[in-house]
Amino acid sequence: MFLIEIIKLGLSNLLRHKLRSFLTALGIILGVAAVIAMVSIGEGGKRTALEQLERLGAKNIILRSQKPPESASGNQGRQSFTSRFGLERTDLKLLQENLPNATAIVPLKEVGGQILRDERRRTSQTFGTIPEFLDAARLTMARGRYLTQADIDNRSPVAVIGHEVAKTMFPFDDPLDQTIRVDAKSFRIIGILSPIGLSGGAGAGLVGRDLNQDVHIPITAAEEIFGDRLFRSQSGSMQSSNVQISEIYLMAPTREEVMQYAALAERVIAVRHPGMTDVSMIVPYELLERARRTALTYGAILAAIAGISLLVGGIGIMNIMLASVTERTREIGIRRALGATRRHITWQFLVETGVLSSAGGLIGVALGVGGSVFIGWVVPLLHRAPLIGTLFSPDLELPTSVTLWSIIVAFLVAAITGLVFGIYPAMQAAKKDPIVALRHD
Repeated sequence: MFLIEIIKLGLSNLLRHKLRSFLTALGIILGVAAVIAMVSIGEGGKRTALEQLERLGAKNIILRSQKPPESASGNQGRQSFTSRFGLERTDLKLLQENLPNATAIVPLKEVGGQILRDERRRTSQTFGTIPEFLDAARLTMARGRYLTQADIDNRSPVAVIGHEVAKTMFPFDDPLDQTIRVDAKSFRIIGILSPIGLSGGAGAGLVGRDLNQDVHIPITAAEEIFGDRLFRSQSGSMQSSNVQISEIYLMAPTREEVMQYAALAERVIAVRHPGMTDVSMIVPYELLERARRTALTYGAILAAIAGISLLVGGIGIMNIMLASVTERTREIGIRRALGATRRHITWQFLVETGVLSSAGGLIGVALGVGGSVFIGWVVPLLHRAPLIGTLFSPDLELPTSVTLWSIIVAFLVAAITGLVFGIYPAMQAAKKDPIVALRHD
């Protein structure tokens, strides 16, 4: 009964000054909302980055041919030149011999200068590969089928195209069983890949291209039709490169063995490529772990910055409650004269601060969750806004992800902050001498 009466009394005092109570709790409200919103933005960015890295395959090791620095700088000013660099078929054979327990070792060979269909053309992103690449790159089929071993054995002139290729080269037609040309050679389309979210962000940066624009053909057909020389027109000059294998996807049996396989693969490749100047290695699992650690640190910093708002809100509560103690000195004296103990006075003021901080916390939670959802919804639409729409890219996104732990932590911290900063005013009120308090004007 005592606690119920104290709560009723505390609530009635707060409701008597509604505006002051709201302004007192405003610091807590904004602090909780800021914590939840900032953590949700950080969590959304973290999850997006991790998903993009996961799409590369956490068990994959990607070896890629790259033009060495001396090759890139030593031919400046020449209208045309041929450079030979990168992975070779011998490297592929050595990897297969030295890593016999690997789940898959998948080569890719880049071919062609242009992809053409009627009057439409685009820079080629065509790769000769084998059927295992579908699993290695974590791709799925939207329609049709992927390459088979029969296609490899027969050097079949067939192709599987990415989602963007299908959309831009066949805007009004069904691509299946249609013909697409890579330079002067025609290929029959047998399948269309499902769209994947690597058109931007960490995934595209690591792969080096948008996989939605890929065209896959049997690697045997690529070697027979195009050979090893790749011609590209760039900045008014014709350049060609002699690369036997553009990329090799190496799949470790388990995640725990990825780093071990990466070290072994690097030793094998370094024998024929000292210094690894013309071969680069990407280990998504290593990048994944690094991204997780970075995201954790980033989230902690965001939460700490937003937590300052809670501290300011707590100081605001203490400030107002101290003023309230001075204002209500005569009331305290009357209650003490009527038999209220110091404990009763302490509890009265603690209840008021607890209600303020708890109510502020609940409103802040609602504001933070609603604000996070609103941010994630409205940012992609900013490019359509009048006047300011031209300032934003159509691809602009700010993913958010509200986490249960941020809601619980923000609310508990708000409630505890209010109580902690309310203890001192409550103790000051309880210490007042009843006689002196009754004389107070």
